[in-house]
Amino acid sequence: MIRHMLGKLSLAAVAISTLAFCGSVYDFHPKSIDGAETPLSEYKGKVLLIVNVASKCGFTPQYKSLEAIYEKYKDQGFVVLGFPANNFMQQEPGTNEEIKTFCTRKYSVSFPMFSKISVKGDDQYSLYKYLTDSSENPKTGGEIKWNFTKFLVDRNGNVIARFEPNVDPGTPAVTDAIEGALKQ
Repeated sequence: MIRHMLGKLSLAAVAISTLAFCGSVYDFHPKSIDGAETPLSEYKGKVLLIVNVASKCGFTPQYKSLEAIYEKYKDQGFVVLGFPANNFMQQEPGTNEEIKTFCTRKYSVSFPMFSKISVKGDDQYSLYKYLTDSSENPKTGGEIKWNFTKFLVDRNGNVIARFEPNVDPGTPAVTDAIEGALKQ
């Protein structure tokens, strides 16, 4: 009897841990750069570009391209979501307030920014566990290699493309994918 109950509890634990990754990006509730919990379900029906960002990286000038594509497509239902992370050579050492000030003053960032998180390792934020999970997202999963890795999410919350850091958001590879997703 005890063995039978333990078996059922083990199955329940597996089911619960599997549920943590089922669904879509809308199941996550990160904190904004100002500390307010922000359910990503607020972006249902929009095309998203989720990017891990850093202010002291060789790719930091991509903020300019991210802001440009946000401005170009936002009225069509497109949103860039920036997630500062300090995982690579401590290239995002600042506080959330310092990051916000840097982004707005240097690059006039107006797209939503979130509180600093970890995108890899033991303290990896749950959204990034989902984004990088190859069983959940076989085409786009895999470890984050550097700052400014970009995930394109369709209007239904499905990850449909991944762009590595060296792919500038303003290039046709990215903008064509955004335009295709916006037409869906």
